[in-house]
Formats: sequence, C-alpha cells, structure tokens
Amino acid sequence: MINYWYFFLFFIITIAFSIGFLLFVALIRFKRNVHDDKTFPYECGVDPVTPTARDTYSIRYYLLTLVFIIFDVETVFLFPWAVINDQLGWFGLIEVFIFILILIFGYIYAWKAEALEFRREIG
Repeated sequence: MINYWYFFLFFIITIAFSIGFLLFVALIRFKRNVHDDKTFPYECGVDPVTPTARDTYSIRYYLLTLVFIIFDVETVFLFPWAVINDQLGWFGLIEVFIFILILIFGYIYAWKAEALEFRREIG
C-alpha cells in the first residue's frame, strides 16, 4: 500500500514555497517606473511600424518557423545513428541516406512553394 502522506506533504511545501517566493519578490522589487520608453513595443532593434504590439503578421512567418522546427527535429534523429554507426553496417548507411534524401525532397518542396521566404505584409 502506498503512503500518500509524502505526496501531500510535498504538495504543501511546494505551495508554501511558491507563495513565499512571490511575496519575497514583491517586497524587494524596484519601484515601478512606467513611461513611454518602457511601454513601447520593441522589434529586434528596429523601430516598429505601428505603435501597438498587436500587429498582424503574414502566415508565411509561422510557416517558416514550422518548417525550421520540422527540419531541426528531424536532423536530431541522425544522432542515434551516428552513435551506433559501426554496428549497423551497410544497412544503416543506406537507411540514413534514404532519410536524408527524404529531408532534401522536403526542403526542395518548401523552397519551390516559397515557404522559406519571409515578406512582412503590413495592413
């Protein structure tokens, strides 16, 4: 039988620590100085086109991000192959070439579909 007392105690300690930490930060924080420079939206060192942060962006920005994440995650799968490369022999080498070929075809498709180009549409 599992003794749930330890889980309950851990839960209480976690809640107490969280509330205590928030109170501690509230006590030591600096005085809040709110002025135009702090509330102005900042875009990577470039002055923003619109004065509000609630601006619409093209869907191409999100597509570019998704394509990057997909290719980044897929290339992570090459690490386990590199670790046991000598054990797989020719079979592993052919498999990784097929995998890379599929990635290259996906990259070419994204390039031809202009998913890798980012043009900001304003308005």
